[in-house]
Amino acid sequence: MDRREFLMSAGGGLGGIALASLLQNDQLLATPQTSSQILHHPPKAKRVVQLYMSGAASQCDTFDYKPELIKENGNNWDPGEQVQLFQSSPGKTMQAPWKWKQYGQSGKWLNECVAPLGDCVDDMAFIHNMVSKSNVHGPATFMQATGFILPGFPGMGAWISYGLGSMTDNLPTFVVLPDPRGFAPNGAANWSAGFLPASNQGTMIRPNSKTPISNLFPPENDFITRKSDRDVLHALKQLNQKHEQQRTGDSRLNARIQSYELAAKMQLQAPEVLDLSGETKSTLQMYGLDTVDFAVQEGISEAAEIAYFGRNCLVARRMLEQGVRFVQIWSGADNGHPRRNWDSHEDIKRDHWPLGRGMSIGASALIKDLKQRGMLNDTIILWTTEFGRMPCSQGSKGRDHNPFVFTNWLAGGGIKGGTTHGESDQWSFKPADPANPTMCYDVHATILHQLGIDHEKLTFRQNGIDRRLTDVHGHVIKDILS
Repeated sequence: MDRREFLMSAGGGLGGIALASLLQNDQLLATPQTSSQILHHPPKAKRVVQLYMSGAASQCDTFDYKPELIKENGNNWDPGEQVQLFQSSPGKTMQAPWKWKQYGQSGKWLNECVAPLGDCVDDMAFIHNMVSKSNVHGPATFMQATGFILPGFPGMGAWISYGLGSMTDNLPTFVVLPDPRGFAPNGAANWSAGFLPASNQGTMIRPNSKTPISNLFPPENDFITRKSDRDVLHALKQLNQKHEQQRTGDSRLNARIQSYELAAKMQLQAPEVLDLSGETKSTLQMYGLDTVDFAVQEGISEAAEIAYFGRNCLVARRMLEQGVRFVQIWSGADNGHPRRNWDSHEDIKRDHWPLGRGMSIGASALIKDLKQRGMLNDTIILWTTEFGRMPCSQGSKGRDHNPFVFTNWLAGGGIKGGTTHGESDQWSFKPADPANPTMCYDVHATILHQLGIDHEKLTFRQNGIDRRLTDVHGHVIKDILS
């Protein structure tokens, strides 16, 4: 028996890793994908967490305090111009269902709905004059995720994966933690690699599922054995290599081969990262988790939202510790009924309270946890949603779509805490300065800048065009940088 046969018979584990090294030396593994991996200037950060609120979270019920809405509550809403809404006619001026309070040395106003973030406002920078190009969920979700309202473009995580490469060999560079009830509009296209090499796409992991990573291990009581699994993989490798040789320039098969190789390594590390049993009781409580085991429900409840988002945030912290570069966490699934996302056309109070509490408990815990571990300094947290909601009522309790202004916030990674960039008008209807709104291009350019990347230089040639995450737009928001 030679060494290769011995290592193959040893199955997975360290033997499998050693075998992979031998195969790599013999050029029998997937061809590594290249990327620029060139920093244009010294970075302030090396990791990113994107918190994505699917369905359009209301800025005027969470972070954008407007006394005018309280003063004019119940009166006819008149912004001084004709307003055409997505699916309704303008109703009465409507204040938030809950009270506002100032927090931190910065005196930032937060609504009770997101009060748990009050302890963190001096680490956060708010942008209240965000504008979207679309008031339709699908295109607007694409825009915040990829910089374009059309499908087929890489997500921000894919661009960062392509530009900077991986910090670990045993876990993906770009990980997606979806809402356990399902996907946001566009589904997996929100985290695709687009025209970038397919290996840069997000890897979906479901911490709340019995099988968090699909097909990582054979099913229980299956006919597959270690020997048959090895034999199939050996035959598949030969077929894949023959297939790839006939299709040069297509990165999809090479990415698939790489994904199988990464899966073999993840069998060692991923179960450990996803195992929360070793976390202290105080850490679990900080994330709102009394237990790490709970069932997924169809609708919305405060306890469920705290559990879903808190667990995903805790898993994200563990992923970042192990070298994952970009983690995307989703709150809200598709437009099922009963409501299970932030698209509160019918009843803001019913929907936003549990979603807001769940999000703010998990997000504040993530900020505090990273800070106490010394990781917030080089980790950027971005909170976003596809657009905002109107200051007037839809019906008597809901709010319609508002693409004209909404809020983002950032923390960590060289972001100047306790600051605000860009204001909305007195209604939280449009930017206070309509000529100078902030768009996703500016946020994306700022994040790339903090990672050491000039957003105008990170490009990929596609159909004769040097594509980039920020299209032909974007300015670094220097006001929020320390």
